[in-house]
Amino acid sequence: MKKTDLPKIIGVIPAMMTTFDEHENLDLTRAEKFTEFLISKGAAGLYIAGSTGEGFLMSEDERKSFAETVIKTVGGRIPVIVHVGAIGTKKSIALAEHAAKIGASAVSSVPPFYYKFSADDVCSYYRDLASATDLPFVVYNVPLAGLMSNSLVYRLAEIKNVCGLKFTGQNVDDICEIKQTLGDDFVVYSGCDEIAVHGLLAGADGLIGSFYNLMCESFVEIYRLAQKSAWNEAIAIQKIVTAFIHFAVQWDYYPVMRECLKSIGVDTGFSRKPFSAPSADDVKKLWTFCDSLLKQFPNTHMDFIEKRRS
Repeated sequence: MKKTDLPKIIGVIPAMMTTFDEHENLDLTRAEKFTEFLISKGAAGLYIAGSTGEGFLMSEDERKSFAETVIKTVGGRIPVIVHVGAIGTKKSIALAEHAAKIGASAVSSVPPFYYKFSADDVCSYYRDLASATDLPFVVYNVPLAGLMSNSLVYRLAEIKNVCGLKFTGQNVDDICEIKQTLGDDFVVYSGCDEIAVHGLLAGADGLIGSFYNLMCESFVEIYRLAQKSAWNEAIAIQKIVTAFIHFAVQWDYYPVMRECLKSIGVDTGFSRKPFSAPSADDVKKLWTFCDSLLKQFPNTHMDFIEKRRS
């Protein structure tokens, strides 16, 4: 399969949160409803069971069940990229094969982590994993797993089926260099929510991020403006949403997003420990900050905040 034959999955793609109940059990009913919500907000695709999806806090069977539920609910309306990363190659291959079986659009993985794997080890991991299915493969380059160098990314790009990169570093020069080196056939996703517009300006094809669970509509508008080269307008929105992001990340921000979604009737359940929910005092501080944004801007471009304008 030539890389030019691989489909491009572009646009705004939430790194979907996984839905758990109050006992930290997987909640598939909530998953169905949340999937529908993200589609309604303009998601161009979904990226599941990654860092934001708390994939490393889930068992293999739980990851499979969640993927099955999301893909069935989506019903082909938008692409679903399944993150299959694990420390062990055997585990990742099992997840990738399952993703292919249930109709995933692509698979993705962080590099193997924790142990100090060599560049050759990393290449071997991706080679084995990418060859396990015929699905397009997206490498996930993220500081949490150890940010890979561009030179290593270029080695990985030579592997059959590896057609893209989710880049969650903050050096947007790397995005520019990677696009210039690997060309239009290699898809690059900007993964830092707070500099999404800068990633697009550097040549990223799409966006995959955590806060798109909460404010997908904001980034859909940023992406739309970027496609029109309306950069000043896109940057203006980016500044507002980045202000919120910078405030929110002082806490465990997955539970913070869940709290904000509850305010608009969207129940994503709970995060698994050791993530902790914000205290009542923290929630009060959060909404005070949101109200301050309402006073500063005629439009915050975040629906969950705008609905407080009454």
